[in-house]
Order: sequence, then structure tokens, then C-alpha cells
Amino acid sequence: MKPIQSPVIDLHMHTTVSDGTDTPESLIARVKEAGIGIFSVTDHDAIKCSRILPPLLGPDDPVFIPGVEFSCKDAQGKYHILGYGYDCRLPAIGRAVDHGHSLRMQKLQERLAYLQEEFGFRFPAPELDRLWAMDNPGKPHVGNLMVKLGFAETKEQAITQFINKAKTHGPSYLRPEEAISAILGSKGIPVLAHPCYGSGDQLILGPELEQRVLRLREMGLQGLEGFYSGFSSKLRNQVLELAARYDLYLTAGSDYHGANKLVRLADTGLDREQDWPEGLKRFLQEMVDR
Repeated sequence: MKPIQSPVIDLHMHTTVSDGTDTPESLIARVKEAGIGIFSVTDHDAIKCSRILPPLLGPDDPVFIPGVEFSCKDAQGKYHILGYGYDCRLPAIGRAVDHGHSLRMQKLQERLAYLQEEFGFRFPAPELDRLWAMDNPGKPHVGNLMVKLGFAETKEQAITQFINKAKTHGPSYLRPEEAISAILGSKGIPVLAHPCYGSGDQLILGPELEQRVLRLREMGLQGLEGFYSGFSSKLRNQVLELAARYDLYLTAGSDYHGANKLVRLADTGLDREQDWPEGLKRFLQEMVDR
């Protein structure tokens, strides 16, 4: 990987491959406009951008790090596990992505059935065809479709008042150890996304956050997303302290989704390069050295 030319980084963003509104190709232009020097696309349960973006980037373009975000759940709660710097040609990451995708499609089918049975929402066949043809359709896609068809006033209302009430049967998420093992098995670095946030509006702090991180660390977790668009300075400092205490890597990401979220590219809370903590510097150096 070439040396980093800019201190502006954003390692957490989404495209139309998952639940963003920018195509992978158009995202490159937005990354350049934002002055970002190093970036990663972390689509949910998908590594398509890690294959299609590198050939589109020239020697003077921003540095790209392969990324992914796995949606995970176990008896202790929900987790979003980011993976960075993996080799997308290795089978471990491919198997995890395929499993995550199949679970997403299963949830989609069950949610659509629930919305029709419980509320009488009937989706026209052409709209359903477009939905099923997407790479990784999820709640935002169904919510936007419900707004289009007049079933809800906003995407947020569609999700909170209708879609989230649907019950799924059987496993519907990867287990965190499955995601972490797949990332490690593909020579990547597993990182816990926005560590203070759990399921929905759940906020995880103090000893509970530390216990959560230690459980995942035993599974092979190597880093924490310490700089995040949704973090206050209090939340950020808790994560930074944990990373320093347990010698974990640090990353920074906006969680940009285009028009699907009110988040700007490079909105990570990360300040000047000289203020970067050691865990972040070590992470970026690891990526550069690969």
C-alpha cells in the first residue's frame, strides 16, 4: 500500500451494496471531494467493494483498505464486527459473507410476510423483484419502499412502528466468534464497531462495556472503533481508555450511508494527526505495511 498523503481518514462507510445510497463508483468521487486520504467501505455482510474498487483507483487517489461490517448476535447481545485488510480471495471471508447474506434474505422474507399478514401491506410484484435483486436488502430498503407506497410517512416510522415488530425464526445473525474467526482466517483485523452502542438505543458503558470488550477479545477481537460520528467526548474517551488498557488497535469511521443517514463523510471526531492515539497509528501502519 502507498504512503498516506492526508491525515483525513474515514474507515466506516456504506454503498448501495448494502444500505447506502451511493454506488461504489460515485462514492469514490465523494471521498475525493471530502479530502479523505485513506478510506474503507464496510458494507454489511458484503465484500463486493473490495473487489471492484481497487481497479478504479489510480496512484494519486485516496488509499483504500478492504473492509466489511458483520451484523452479529449471541446470548449476550448484538454486535457489529468490522473487518479490515483481509484478503478477499481467501475462502474464510467468503463463507462468512455468504452465510450473512443468506440470513439477511431469510429475514427479508419473514419481514415481508409479517407486514402483509399483520398490517395488510401488499407490495407490487415489480417492487418486490427490485428488492430481491439488490445485493443485501435490509430494513432501510423495505422502509423506503413503504414510504413510496404510502404505508408510512417516513423510513424511520416504517422501521420503528412496523418492520421492527416482525419476529424471525431460527438464527438470524452471525455469531460474533464466527465473524471474528472469518476475518482472522482471511488475514484481516477484527474491530468492534461503535462499541458503546448495542441493540437499538441501548447504551453500554463502564464495567459492562469492558466486560463486552474482554469477551470479544477472547474470541480474537483486535481493535475498537474509538472515533465515531455518534460519539460524545465522554463515550469516545471510554473507548480510547479501554483500547490503551488492553493494547487494542483503534479505528475512526463516520458510518456514512449517503441519503439514508444524516452523517457526513469524514465526520469521525478525529482531530489533527499529531493528536492521534498510538492504537490508531499502529493500525494504519499495519495497513500500510501489508
